[in-house]
Amino acid sequence: RLGLERADTAEKALTVIVDLLEKYGQGGNCMESHMTFTYHNSFLIADRKEAWVLETSGKYWAAEKVEGGVRNISNQLSITTKIDREHPKLKEYAKTNGWWDGEKEFDFAATYSYVNTARMTTTRGRYCEGYKLLNKHKGSITSEIMMEILRDKESGINMEGGFMTTGSMVSVLPQQPNLPCIHYFTGTPDPAR
Repeated sequence: RLGLERADTAEKALTVIVDLLEKYGQGGNCMESHMTFTYHNSFLIADRKEAWVLETSGKYWAAEKVEGGVRNISNQLSITTKIDREHPKLKEYAKTNGWWDGEKEFDFAATYSYVNTARMTTTRGRYCEGYKLLNKHKGSITSEIMMEILRDKESGINMEGGFMTTGSMVSVLPQQPNLPCIHYFTGTPDPAR
């Protein structure tokens, strides 16, 4: 929210977020219940001209500029070797902890998480299923198709149970500055409604 408030481009919003992350860190419980459950955050940041994926691990972060096609995030690190901006000590911290030898190509997701990056887009899970649904409609995604994807329960995109999806947002950001941006939000606790 502070990125939206303080920046007028996607890249400036990214800078706002990483500056706040470095100054204050991150944390907080992800559930209203008494169970303590926290995780690090990922962001899709877009304006009329560009889009970024920002993923974090503690105060460390990596950002990927989306150059085309489709891109999604979902409860795991997904930035691998295409890193366009990064925390200045991202690689040094990984090397110090023995997570990266400093020789092979640096892979953010493989280094900072337990996920096998080679299996991310092939193993059934929210990230993989979202990737498949977006690619199925690549080149012809409309706001209606995006809403359909966000309502999908079978894929796990629209989760039920203890970690229930409670809202979704679809934004239409025309590149022509004379056209208005349109933002759709769910008005119910379940995006399927």
